[in-house]
Amino acid sequence: MLVFSDQNLAFLAVPKTGTTAIEMALKPRADVIFSKHRKHMPAAKYRNKILPFLDGTLGVRPAAFAVMRDPIEQIRSWFRYRSAPRLNGSAKSTNGCSFDDFVLEVIKKDHAPFAGIGSQFSFLCSGAGTPLVDHIFAYETQPKLIAFLEDAFNAPMNLQQRNVSPPVKAPLSPEVEGKLRIARAQEFALYDSIVAADGHLITPQ
Repeated sequence: MLVFSDQNLAFLAVPKTGTTAIEMALKPRADVIFSKHRKHMPAAKYRNKILPFLDGTLGVRPAAFAVMRDPIEQIRSWFRYRSAPRLNGSAKSTNGCSFDDFVLEVIKKDHAPFAGIGSQFSFLCSGAGTPLVDHIFAYETQPKLIAFLEDAFNAPMNLQQRNVSPPVKAPLSPEVEGKLRIARAQEFALYDSIVAADGHLITPQ
C-alpha cells in the first residue's frame, strides 16, 4: 500500500492485479509505504485503522484506488504463480494439479494450503458487501488507470510488467467455471459493474 499526501490518494494493492508494476512506477512519489506482509492491506483495514491514523498524524484522508481483475484470470494467475519450480515440494505448490482441480479447491470452505488465495471481493468490500474503495479500475482496461494517474500526478506514467507468472497452460472446463461463478457470484457481479462503468467504478466513501 502506498499513500500520497499531495494527491490525497492511497493505492491498495489487490494481489495478482499488476500491483508490482504500479508500485514501481509510483513508489518514489509516496509519502508512506507499507511493504512486505502489509503490502496487500485490504480495504476494510485501511478504512478502519490506517485512515484514522493518517488523519490524526498527517491531517489527510486519502481517497483509495485499486485494480480488480477478471475473477477467472486472477485465479489463473495465482495458479501459474504457484506452479513455479521454487515452490516444488511445498504445501503451496500447484505442481501436478490441473486448473480445474485448483479452482474446485479454491471454492471449498476448508481448502488445501495451495488454494488459499483469498478473494478480490473480500479485499475490496465490507462484510456487508459494500465497496470500500473510492476508485476501482478494471485490470483489462489499463488506459483508464493510466489516465487517472497521469491526471493526479501531472506526469506521464509507464507501467512495465513485473513479477509475471510462469506461462503454464490452464484451461477451465465449462462445468467448473459454472461452479466458480456460483460460489463467487458477488465477485463476478462487482467486476461486471466495473466493466459497465467503462473500466472505472467510482464509489465515494
